[in-house]
Amino acid sequence: FGGRLMEWIDVVAGVVARRHSNRNVTTAAVDNLRFEGPAYGNETIVLCGYITYTGRTSMEVCVRTYVEELNGHKRLINVAYLALDENERPVEVPRLVLATEEERREWEAAMERTRLRKERRRLEKEAGIY
Repeated sequence: FGGRLMEWIDVVAGVVARRHSNRNVTTAAVDNLRFEGPAYGNETIVLCGYITYTGRTSMEVCVRTYVEELNGHKRLINVAYLALDENERPVEVPRLVLATEEERREWEAAMERTRLRKERRRLEKEAGIY
């Protein structure tokens, strides 16, 4: 079921990024995909995605996955951060307006993930891996 969940997460992230940018997007990286708990075939899965960061031509989307129990309670089972950008030529994306302290914390964490992603690519390129 984990592979199917990863597919759904990618779809949700793409929809969120496309809505924000009004452009076609593609997943460039999955920085973090953490399984917090199980989900079973007969359970209702709820995926919620939101933009955490916008660069000049890229975005980061967080997708949280929950199991919705029969009593309506939602139990977090997965958190994923995906980097997306325009899939043909890079174009500028709308800036993200940060309204809450939680959004500011997400932005700061996303900036660090972006920095680490760029550093990882640079090191891979230098090592001939990229």
